[in-house]
Order: sequence, then C-alpha cells, then structure tokens
Amino acid sequence: MTSLTDNLAALAQHEGYNRTALPGVGVFKASQSSPRVPLCYNQGIVMIAQGNKRVFLDQQTYDYNPDNYLVLTLPLPAECETHVEPGKPLLSLIIDIDLRLLHQLVRLFDEHNQPLPRHTLSEDKGLYVSRSSDELKCVVERLSQCLLSPLESDILGPGLLREILFHLLQGPQAAPLFSLASHNTHLARIERSLKYLHDHFCEQLDVEQLATMANMSPSTFHRNFRQVTASSPIQYVKKIRLTRARELLMDQGVRVKQAAAQVGYDSPTQFSREFKRYFGHSPQHVLRS
Repeated sequence: MTSLTDNLAALAQHEGYNRTALPGVGVFKASQSSPRVPLCYNQGIVMIAQGNKRVFLDQQTYDYNPDNYLVLTLPLPAECETHVEPGKPLLSLIIDIDLRLLHQLVRLFDEHNQPLPRHTLSEDKGLYVSRSSDELKCVVERLSQCLLSPLESDILGPGLLREILFHLLQGPQAAPLFSLASHNTHLARIERSLKYLHDHFCEQLDVEQLATMANMSPSTFHRNFRQVTASSPIQYVKKIRLTRARELLMDQGVRVKQAAAQVGYDSPTQFSREFKRYFGHSPQHVLRS
C-alpha cells in the first residue's frame, strides 16, 4: 500500500483545494510557505500528511502536522501560516463534518453506555487540535487509498468516514464533538444560527433574530457567540464578507465595486478601508498580484 503522502500527492492535481470522488472530502496542496494571513475555515476535520500549519485564534496558537489533526466544530474566521520544506508541498486531507452521522454515532455511544466526556469549558471550543492515534492514522491512509478509485470511493468511502469519526469521538479532546451533537449545548445552538448567518451574510445583520434561532437572549447570545468564535457577531460577519470578497477578487477577477456590493457593502470606500485593515493591503493589490 502506498503512503498517505503519495496518495494525497496523486489526488492533488493543482494548488489549493482539490475535490475528490467522495462528497465532502478534499485534498489541499500548498507548494510554498505562506506568512500569517486571515482566512475562514469551514466546519470540518483537517489531517496533514506533509508540512506544518499554525492557526491563530483569540490570542492562542494551534499547531497541526502529520502527528495530530485539527477539528473545527464551527466555521471560523482565523489567521493561519503555512510552513513548507523545499520540494515537499503541504498536503492535507479535509473532511466535512457530517452532522447526521455524528448524531448517529453519539446516540450509539449512549445506547452502549459508553462514558461520555465530562462537562468542561472545552466543550464550547470552536476548534481544537488532538494527537492522532495509530488506529486513526491507519483508517485515514485506507481512505486516501480508496479515494484513488471512484468505485472504491462509492463503496468503501462512507464506511471509512464513519470509522474516522468514531476514532475522533474516542480522542482525548473530543468533548466539543459530543457538544456539537447535543441539542441544548451553547455550541450546538450557536452552530444553528451560524448556518443561517452564512447563507445571509450579505444582508443586514439582525442579532436578535440570530439569538432567537439559538433560543437565547441577545445578551446571552452575544456572550456565548464570542466565547466559541472569538468574535462578536458584527466582527464575525465583517470577516466573512471580507474573506468572500477576497475570493471574488482572486478567483474571478471581479471589480472592487462589484465585489463590495456582492458581499453586502453599500460604500466601496468603506469596503476598501476595512479590507486593507483586515488583510494589510488594498483590494486593488489583490487584482494586480
């Protein structure tokens, strides 16, 4: 059997995110190191085969590499830097969290009277890093092998994803995953409101409406939102808008005024000012680079 690195290298046909034959699973490739830069992580699991990354969130740093993995229980704006050795591009496997599957597994843990993580403040973390077990590494390698075949992806892929999530739930830092699968935890409530927010980020923000979706008072919602995302609702939406605008500028070559309007800015001047404050350069610079 080929190694995880070899398999991901074969699947990564271009720089950045590469889709695979299995929905919700992709491979990320970066051939050069990159300095600390703002970005928006999607909800999911990131497992690195080669290279190193560091995430900065709320004055804390999270390093992940081939020996551990990153879990994002929520989509989070953060900052990230990438470390790549010459000739050895960063290669990582990215798996979306299937909430239906997560609920099924947590229910089975309960039915089999398996001890669940004790209630701690870590339950409400939007992300965490945990060391990979040998069993988990073995399953991830098997998944990468089956991704090389569309037939094996269809037949074996879903079962391997289930097995990976099972091992994650047995990890020492798994409390946030159990919290996400519960209906009444702060994390699960905030996650429901974030889904709506991501579908309507270009509209005027209504914090009271989001709080109602989370079944919280506005003040309680604001406090818990900041706890799990390291941002206020207003700051969160601003980061999402600016990140999406940057994608429009880089990937589609959209004009600055058009990008500003598409992400919900009425004033191109305000958009350019906030864009430069967040990314450290003007939106025009993105178009020229």
